[in-house]
Amino acid sequence: MESLFAGLPIVAVLVLMIPLRWPATRAGLAGLAVALIVAVAIFGYGAGVPEGVGLPAAVAGALAEALTTAVSVLWIIFPALCIYHLQEATGAIHTLRRTIDRVSSDPRLVGLLVAWFFSLFLEGAAGFGTPIALAAPFLLSIGFPPVEAVTLALIGHAVGVTFGAVGAPVIPLIEAGGDAALALSQRIGLQNSLLAWVMALIVAALVTRAVRAVPRLCDRAGAGSMIPWAVLAAVLFLVPYYAVARWVGPELPSMIGGLVGGVVFVVVVRRWGPAAAPGRPPAVGVGAAHRLERAAAPYILLVALVVVTRLVPAVRLGLQAVTWRWTMPGGFASSIQVLYHPGTMLMVAFLLGALLQRAGGRRVGAVLRVTIRQLAPITLALVGMLGLSRVMVHAGMTATLALAAAGAVGGLWPLVAPLVGVLGTFITGSATASNILFGELQVATARDLGMPTLTLLAAQDMGAAMGNMICPHNIIAGGATVGLAGREGEVLRRTLWPGLLYALLAGALALGLIALGR
Repeated sequence: MESLFAGLPIVAVLVLMIPLRWPATRAGLAGLAVALIVAVAIFGYGAGVPEGVGLPAAVAGALAEALTTAVSVLWIIFPALCIYHLQEATGAIHTLRRTIDRVSSDPRLVGLLVAWFFSLFLEGAAGFGTPIALAAPFLLSIGFPPVEAVTLALIGHAVGVTFGAVGAPVIPLIEAGGDAALALSQRIGLQNSLLAWVMALIVAALVTRAVRAVPRLCDRAGAGSMIPWAVLAAVLFLVPYYAVARWVGPELPSMIGGLVGGVVFVVVVRRWGPAAAPGRPPAVGVGAAHRLERAAAPYILLVALVVVTRLVPAVRLGLQAVTWRWTMPGGFASSIQVLYHPGTMLMVAFLLGALLQRAGGRRVGAVLRVTIRQLAPITLALVGMLGLSRVMVHAGMTATLALAAAGAVGGLWPLVAPLVGVLGTFITGSATASNILFGELQVATARDLGMPTLTLLAAQDMGAAMGNMICPHNIIAGGATVGLAGREGEVLRRTLWPGLLYALLAGALALGLIALGR
């Protein structure tokens, strides 16, 4: 019975956002209220749970954690929006759009390039919401409607979340299972590679549908099927992705797969795809190249900053040493690595990009003011959703749901294992947090059932990655970058079925591998 009550806040959020079409602000606060009522009335929250704290301290601790995480998320959205508004103010976005259009006259291929390869590269390079915050505005500038832009960015980057930014989601699974990093990396790379082509097909189908709904894009779209291009996109990403996961480790598969695959995809499209857009001859000459470099300056700087801060050990360790953290009685705590945070990389890229684009102090000030006004409405929505998640975690509601699932299915646990990962990310907003929450549960269940831990940990990680596309606070953050406040439910309706489909396929794959003795 406790498990039924534990799931009420999640059911409330889903019902309010999807059929009732409530904005995330109201749905999040309502879900938080339901979570508090259930936590106090059923799970004894504030009366011994967590141990040693009363109800006021328990509520204050959960909300303090939620607020800290909200600040962390906003610190990504804010500079990402600043970059987007700077690009619009300086006209750089039009230069980049013309350059991308020259890759192909078919906007479906351009959309696939941005939603798939660009999003996957950013996930591997920076993670923590950066792909959505940058890819969604980029798709919007190409001509995709706001809902479709956010949906494509969310779905397109999800496969890369299995390894995330520099392998972050895998670390808690290594600690939970005690396996070698390379062994777990190999298993995750294998299981995800066997299924990831499904997501490429889904992205291509959604890109095609979005293009057909916009007359000016539809007029330029080709008549041929996108299936061959989707398969090619999947192969070009997955070959380097799996190679790095197989022989190098969990730090770089998503970034290398997105970068190498994207470059090869552009070469193939330019050589064998539709001709360049009519009336737009390729840019040539030193002047055109200089304009393109200046227009792309914030993105080039971001890539350079991410590569240096993530891959140079001395720099990485020095930045990670600067950490702001706090603790409260009852196990409440949070921290932010201020200098290592992706938002800091984005802000530096914005400021240096503005300098290289000669934007001037007045224009930069205007960009900052516009961005601050845009962020105000989403802060409450983030705190509500994140407060719900922290209450559920500290009250034991999240663990209760997972344990109930484990007890109910027995030998069919591999089918459910990815859904547990989805649940963790849906609640916490982080695949890494989901793996921290449920990594040990997966290991314990695997040992009780006599199943290989590597297979179930990989299934957990794949599910956690898919939860990233349906997590309310990710949807709120992505919607904020394209002015979509109040329509988050429309995005959730579009991302829910691909996320659950992939998780079910991941479960079936895990069950099949275990049956084959793998």
